[in-house]
Amino acid sequence: MEFYLPVRLLTGRGVVARNAERLAAFGRRCLIVTGGSGAKRCGALDDVIAALSSQGIEYRIFDGVRPNPSVFSCVEGGRLAHEFGAAFIVGIGGGSALDAAKLIAVSAANPALDAEGLYRKSWPNAPLPVVLVGTTAGTGSEVTPVAVITDPSGRKNSFHGEDFYAALSFGDPCYTESLPLSVTASTGVDALAHCLESLLSRTATDVSRAFALQGIAQLLAPLRTVAAGKLPSGAEREILYHGSILGGMAISVTGTVFPHKLGYWLTEEHGLPHGFACAVFLPALLRHAEACGETDLRALLSRCGTDPESLIALIEALTPKPDFSLTISEADALVPRWENNAALSKTVGGVDAEELRGILRDLFVG
Repeated sequence: MEFYLPVRLLTGRGVVARNAERLAAFGRRCLIVTGGSGAKRCGALDDVIAALSSQGIEYRIFDGVRPNPSVFSCVEGGRLAHEFGAAFIVGIGGGSALDAAKLIAVSAANPALDAEGLYRKSWPNAPLPVVLVGTTAGTGSEVTPVAVITDPSGRKNSFHGEDFYAALSFGDPCYTESLPLSVTASTGVDALAHCLESLLSRTATDVSRAFALQGIAQLLAPLRTVAAGKLPSGAEREILYHGSILGGMAISVTGTVFPHKLGYWLTEEHGLPHGFACAVFLPALLRHAEACGETDLRALLSRCGTDPESLIALIEALTPKPDFSLTISEADALVPRWENNAALSKTVGGVDAEELRGILRDLFVG
């Protein structure tokens, strides 16, 4: 067993204001990285600005991050940080903003690298330190060594390594209270996907299983509220957020398995939000895991107070059905896209081309 998670994580209501002095350790100038309006609407941006100002730290704001951020926007943010002389990066938002902040930190420290240079994943200078402030209960990026960025061809790809751990992460669940029901559902099933995919990875350890199982146990009740069409209470929002962090801790050990990898395709080609895109494939993962016999899925889920059938029903209640269909030949033509992909082989029991073909046909062939 090996476990390494060098992120200082601080959670709780008002956590940014209570820990403003910690920001001073990173330098006198920073670039704030956000999306369009979410960071402002939930109050996180104002809290971070107040904390920076209280420590005499100058800042600039880069709000050019869009869902599924492109590597080009990360280069643009890195250039702005470099020109401003930023000593560190603060990312505020959901997965897109937090992941972009990680790569912007690389770009700022290596301004000679263009988009293709970053994708070679070799750079001479260490990234700037990164502080993350999560505003959704789903990504887990606050504690993972991963940044998922859209490459020049339009496909989502992962940067992975110790360079992508944040130096400091803040998690205030009150920032999630402004999220509408659809976003709460999509980010919530993303957190559940992290837990389930980690649990059903051949690389799982006792540590990652502990995080995954506790995450599932915490996520179930608030996700049932969401599945019933109701917004979670403040207390449920807090439980959801902590569950998402546990999912992030789990995948920091194992990474994800095939639902995430196939989900990227649904987002790229059909615009399905990331959490929903992954969740489409979760029932297939659960059925596969139970059938392959490599793990006792039923016994594991009983420790969380659920079972495969109930969990599948919850996931399907939360996840909109894709609004398109494929012909048999179109579904079969997709299979080579994931040939020899590690996410399939490290799923418990392994997923070969024939099984993948069957999954795609079952889901999308009308």
